[in-house]
Amino acid sequence: AEFKQGQDAFPVLKRECNGDASESALLKCVELSIGNVKEFRARNKKVVEIPFNSSNKYQVSVHETESADDDRYVLVMKGAPERILDRCSTILLDGEERELDTEWREKFNNAYMELGGLGERVLGFCDYFLPTEQFPKG
Repeated sequence: AEFKQGQDAFPVLKRECNGDASESALLKCVELSIGNVKEFRARNKKVVEIPFNSSNKYQVSVHETESADDDRYVLVMKGAPERILDRCSTILLDGEERELDTEWREKFNNAYMELGGLGERVLGFCDYFLPTEQFPKG
């Protein structure tokens, strides 16, 4: 999603967007969290993307990072929580990466089912820095 032209003067939550409701909500959330999403995207260029489709139930993109000290690409993924969780081996808790063990998988699934049962839209997200040995620049 992107903000429509001429929306900069409006509060973030009042801005109109090009994109579906979920993508527009994510755009507004990130804009409020980190600031100018358009500039962030320019500093972290997308290299390749697998668009969302109903059979995969996820979207994946690979990006350059703005870090001068890190040449790795970052893979980011969003989609149906169960599809994302199936591809993860770690979880970030309080800024620390830990093994995604059976206990955390169960907690995740319980939270997902509870929120979904309340009619909430639930999305899963993950990221992974690709090893430069296997995925060199270019």
